Amino acid sequence: MSNTTNQDKKLEELLTAWEETYKKGQLTLWILLSLQESKKYSDEIKTFVEEKSQNTMSCEDQSLYRALRKFEHVGVLDFELRKGNKGPERKYYFITVLGQKLFDQFVGRNINLFYSPEIKNYLNL
Repeated sequence: MSNTTNQDKKLEELLTAWEETYKKGQLTLWILLSLQESKKYSDEIKTFVEEKSQNTMSCEDQSLYRALRKFEHVGVLDFELRKGNKGPERKYYFITVLGQKLFDQFVGRNINLFYSPEIKNYLNL
């Protein structure tokens, strides 16, 4: 194998590993982001995450439900029951006052810095 092929393979392995780690930490951000405009049930949250991330984030059902239960337990999210189309009632999740404060502070401390001219310059934007 040529050196370029080996480097390309190594690059792809490293990028995949980094993205997997990155995505695990991003699910919270994406869930809270999905609830900024309206209450949603789990399938709507999943669709939002996948569509708005341009399918770079997958939202496995088990991971999503685990996160929703955790966020509900700590008071970041709550839900209301609404009639489903043809089946049982659905949980429509919404962000609580605590959850909104958490989201706003996280964005202020960790996302907004990417909009600074210095960091944008490093990112070649």
